[in-house]
Amino acid sequence: MKELAENYVEELEYLAGEIQESGELATYLDTEEEDDYNLLKDLFEPRISDFYAKVALENPLQLVALERILLLPEFEGLFLPKILGYSVLRGEVNQDYHYVRPQDHFRDVLEAICNSSNFEILKKRIGQSIQIGFALSSDIWITNLINSFENKRIRYYLQSQKLDKYRNVSDRKEGYIRYKRQFIHDNYQTAEFPAKPEDLTFLVGPLKHFVIHRVKLQGADNSTILPEITAFVGNKAFFNTVGHLQVLFLYVNFFDLEGTDREVTEEALNAVRKSMPDFFEEWIGFMLELNEYGLDVDDDADVRTLTALNLKVKDGLSEYYKMLDIVHEEGFRAEKAQEAIKVYYNNHEGMSIESEAVRQMIYRYFQRSISKLDVTDYPEYFELTKAFPIYMNIFANQQFNQHLKDLSMAYVNRCMKKFVDKRGKDYQDIKKFVSTSFLDWKFLKDKEIVELFKTKRARKKGA
Repeated sequence: MKELAENYVEELEYLAGEIQESGELATYLDTEEEDDYNLLKDLFEPRISDFYAKVALENPLQLVALERILLLPEFEGLFLPKILGYSVLRGEVNQDYHYVRPQDHFRDVLEAICNSSNFEILKKRIGQSIQIGFALSSDIWITNLINSFENKRIRYYLQSQKLDKYRNVSDRKEGYIRYKRQFIHDNYQTAEFPAKPEDLTFLVGPLKHFVIHRVKLQGADNSTILPEITAFVGNKAFFNTVGHLQVLFLYVNFFDLEGTDREVTEEALNAVRKSMPDFFEEWIGFMLELNEYGLDVDDDADVRTLTALNLKVKDGLSEYYKMLDIVHEEGFRAEKAQEAIKVYYNNHEGMSIESEAVRQMIYRYFQRSISKLDVTDYPEYFELTKAFPIYMNIFANQQFNQHLKDLSMAYVNRCMKKFVDKRGKDYQDIKKFVSTSFLDWKFLKDKEIVELFKTKRARKKGA
């Protein structure tokens, strides 16, 4: 974490002064009515939110420092319910949906809210955040936190937010996922970079998620975090660990590196691939794992890696990316690319990680191509699918075939919603194609095809 830049501090000081001198605050202090506090909130929280978004975009490693300043009494508890939610969600959770380590920042924010003179109003906006934060925390940690307050009213309130239903793992998971969904459009991710190898255990997980978040963030300025990531991937003390490899993968594949950043990263990549046992399996395994995060290792990512790799090294990584280079150069529908894939695929067992990587790569090509098509582009869809049987024969994999079926059914259903005239050329073209090709590929049976195109009778009124 980094301290807040001086220009940001100055802006916050000015904003705090405006809040303290505002007529809305004067009115609220005079009446102590919730409606008057809400007028203060409506005036200043949007400005705090905009400022927060600016720092999150430009200097995400300074977010915790920003949040600590916003805990000060001068800000009258404004925006703290949001910050509490962010502190809950930043913690890394394990498979049992418990925090991997205690969340001190969550505690600090909650203490600031509970000690605020505006607690009675603020507590109406923080119940769910406390419930989820407590659900993810240990009983001892919660008990110590509650007992740290002398005010019985606050202790009773906090105790009431510890829900028995979250003792069950499935309920805890469901509650966490549902809660996280509320913040899906908020940019609050930050990270602490490990300083020594023993820090990796607790810090590399959140760091990995932070880097993934920055990759997916549209229009983000990553210039302030590049030196930190470069220092991490270039630190030999972290070499040959899974966490280091995963951050290295993200950095190589998704960042346009120049100068020192590029030199350090390429040197680290080509060093670790030689010294780390099972490097290739870990590299490809993480690439496959990224699908769970909605991150697509596309052509641009592959080209970045190809540029960084020393392909003269004879190992599994060179073999895979040489094949990939041919596919990119020729296009996945070209005969030369299909032959290269067939040779590579036949050199590995069908259930191997190499084979799974190739299948997913080709599926993503089909997915990207078909998802871009408008329904009026169905002739192009017909052309694309000429490659279906070729790859279905190469892979002989039922799951791959099922993915192609799901992709095709989604597109055909879109077309049928558009082309409703059953006598029209468009409808008839699609029906003819589906009736033959889907049957040949065993996507659908005869009866299912008939059912798909059967005219649905409107139900009579009163039926």
